[in-house]
Amino acid sequence: MSKERDMAVSILENLGGKENIISMTNCMTRLRVEVKDKSLIKREELAAINGVIKLLESGEGIQIVLGPGAASKVAVELSKMVGVKLGDAKEIKEAINEKNKTPFKLMLKRIASIFIPLIPGLIGGGLIQGITNVATKFQWIANENLLAMLGLLGSTIFTYMGIMVGMNTAREFGGSPTIGGIIAGIIYNPALANIQIAGKALTVGRGGIISVLIAAAFASFLEKNIRKKMPNTIELLATPLLTILIAGFATLYILQPVGGIIADGIGQTVNTVISGKAGFITGFILAGTFLPLVMTGLHQGLTPIHVQLLESTGVTVLLPILAMAGAGQVGAALAVYVKTKSKQLKKTIEGSILVGIFGIGEPLIYGVTLPLGRPFIGACIGGAFGGAVQALLGVGAKGLGLSGIPLAALIKPEKIAFYLLGLVVSYIMGFAATYVLGFDDPVDDKIMEDNGFSFNA
Repeated sequence: MSKERDMAVSILENLGGKENIISMTNCMTRLRVEVKDKSLIKREELAAINGVIKLLESGEGIQIVLGPGAASKVAVELSKMVGVKLGDAKEIKEAINEKNKTPFKLMLKRIASIFIPLIPGLIGGGLIQGITNVATKFQWIANENLLAMLGLLGSTIFTYMGIMVGMNTAREFGGSPTIGGIIAGIIYNPALANIQIAGKALTVGRGGIISVLIAAAFASFLEKNIRKKMPNTIELLATPLLTILIAGFATLYILQPVGGIIADGIGQTVNTVISGKAGFITGFILAGTFLPLVMTGLHQGLTPIHVQLLESTGVTVLLPILAMAGAGQVGAALAVYVKTKSKQLKKTIEGSILVGIFGIGEPLIYGVTLPLGRPFIGACIGGAFGGAVQALLGVGAKGLGLSGIPLAALIKPEKIAFYLLGLVVSYIMGFAATYVLGFDDPVDDKIMEDNGFSFNA
């Protein structure tokens, strides 16, 4: 039996058995499980499982932080045991406690469900694009045909992302993914330029991802209501026909223009605030508060903004700023490593620092800085200074992907040195702030067990 299967067996047992599982999904570092009865979860036993870094409560169930690689492998094993496909949500509405179904929480959950499946493609395509840009800038590859191939492989996810978002949005709102893709395709179809409304030609892609989210959600709502009222004899023909016609015209006349106004407002606001005279202050605040945002899951709401900035301006100035939070985490962890006498704590840092440098900070957050308290503040301070540098120097990323050092490949070539400077500043300030703030060094290797933290990674 593999290590991941052993972990899945133990996790399932302490979640109350397969009868208690409603649905499950995973991101790079977390396993998200929705359960019927949260009282059946044995939290202490779950946290003590070898490989579990941290438990996070959520309204629908629980999030189990396992770290990069392990999360996806354990999720696959667990889904086999339970008989629920990753991403499925059986009887979800009946199982979720009504008091937790606030509009804001549901919105974040929906955004996460729409964009999390795209993350592997965004990382892979973004890194290929970044490597290609750097190779072109420094003339590392002379073969133009090879460069064209790499450009094709890297750009495809971004070229067709609107369609994918439309399909995921429809799926999330209970509509047909194909119809969601069609509605998104209307927004990006080159034939849009041949159409005039009120004497003005329509703009292909106006509103971008924001328009897609609005239009696909509306189409799903419309489709469900049409299907309910349509006689069974003609439902199969009439529902898709009426949905595409009504939602299509609504998109052309109302939804895309509204999405365009919102998207333009987002782009102008972000660029004005960050690029203005006091932009470095904004960068300081954004990067300094991003780690707490990640812990609450609110950072998921930023994904459409990143995508919209990429579509409207070609770069996202937010991503390099927010990436500095992870760099501050690395600096803080290094300060803890230097000062601590705990062999177990040193071992934990040694096992987590590399993935932190490469942009995955959750093992350091939940395994090192957060349990110790003040180092977490030191990490936030370090990230804040790095964020100020990124904003001051106008650094932007040309794609989405991992933060840390890998993000350098996605930075505009002329700004790569500035981005790396911000990283170094975050490392140094995170180290210095943590070193000065200090922490209560554990006299044994049971780090803050009284607060429920565990180092069983």
